[in-house]
Amino acid sequence: MQILGVDVGGSGVKGALVETQTGELLTERIRLETPQPATPDAIGATIAELVRLHEWKGPVGIGFPAAIQRGVARTAANVDKSFIGLDVVECFSRHTGLPCYVANDADVAGLAEIGFGAGKDRPGVVMIITIGTGLGTALFADGRLLPNTELGHIYLDNGEEAEAFASGAVRDNESLKWNAWGKRFNRYLTQMEFLFWPDLIVLGGGASAKLEKFADQLTVAAPVVAASFLNQAGIVGAALFAETQLKTSKS
Repeated sequence: MQILGVDVGGSGVKGALVETQTGELLTERIRLETPQPATPDAIGATIAELVRLHEWKGPVGIGFPAAIQRGVARTAANVDKSFIGLDVVECFSRHTGLPCYVANDADVAGLAEIGFGAGKDRPGVVMIITIGTGLGTALFADGRLLPNTELGHIYLDNGEEAEAFASGAVRDNESLKWNAWGKRFNRYLTQMEFLFWPDLIVLGGGASAKLEKFADQLTVAAPVVAASFLNQAGIVGAALFAETQLKTSKS
C-alpha cells in the first residue's frame, strides 16, 4: 500500500510517499520549516502544503510530537500549547481534505525500526530514542508497543529535565562537542537502563548518523545501535501506522 508519511518536528515538517510493504520511500523527502508559532492552523496548513507538493489524494500518516490518545493531543512538546486537548486527527483531516491518522512521533519511528529496521525480529525489550529538538522514546516488548511513553521528560539525578539537558537542540544551542554531549546523553541512557533494562537501544533522529562520534562515551550494558532509517524513520513509521489503522477499520 502507498501512503504519504509525514513527520512533524520542532524545526521541520517532512514528508514522502512510502510503500508500506517494504518501508521504501517512493519519492524524494520534502522538508518544510515548522511554522512559528506552531499553532494547529499553521501546522495544518504546512501538512496541507506537503500534500499539495506530493500531488497526493490518499491517506496520510502523521507522526506528531505529543502523546496522542484516541486522536486527541494530551501534551504539546515543541509545538504550541493550544494543541493540548485538540482532536488532531480532525484538525489535520480538515486542513488536507484527506483521511489522516496521527500518532506520537517517536512511537511511529519505532514502528519503522521494529517492522523493517534495527529492531526487526529482536526479542525482549527494545527502546527507540529519537534525538532532535527534544528526546522522543518508544518502548517495545517482544514487538508490542507501549504507546506514549514520553520518557524524554523525566528528570535526571541532577534535577534537570532530560531533553533540556541532552537533546540534539541542546547540543546545537550550546555548541557542545560530540564527546561533551555524549557524556550528557549517557547520563540519560544510564537512567533509562536502570528503569527499564532494555535488551537493545536504537537511536534515531539526526544524531543517529553520528553515533561513532559519541559511542565511546556510552557506558550502558545494552547494545546501542543507530536506527536503520536514521531520520527517515518517522516518515516510514507514520505510513505504517496509517496502514494498521486502515486495516483495523476494515476488519
